[in-house]
Amino acid sequence: MPNIKSAKKRMELSRTARAKNRAERSKVRTAVKHVREATNAEEAQARFVEAQAVLDRAATRGLHSANAVARWKSALQRHVSSLSA
Repeated sequence: MPNIKSAKKRMELSRTARAKNRAERSKVRTAVKHVREATNAEEAQARFVEAQAVLDRAATRGLHSANAVARWKSALQRHVSSLSA
C-alpha cells in the first residue's frame, strides 16, 4: 500500500479508470457480437449502426486506436453486406 498521499490518490484514480475501461471494452465486444449474431440483413444493419456508435465513442475516448476501430467497422460492414447479398 502506498504511504504518500499522491500515490494513494493515483491508485484510486487508476482503479476508477480501470473499471470504466473494462465496462467500455465490454460494451464494444457485446455490440460487435450482436452484429455478428444477426440472422437477417435488416437486423444486422440496425445493430451495425448501434455498434458503429459504440466503436466511434471508444476511439474518441482513446480506449482503442482509430485505425483499429476503422478496421473493425470495415469488417462488420462487409459482414452486413454479405447477409444482404
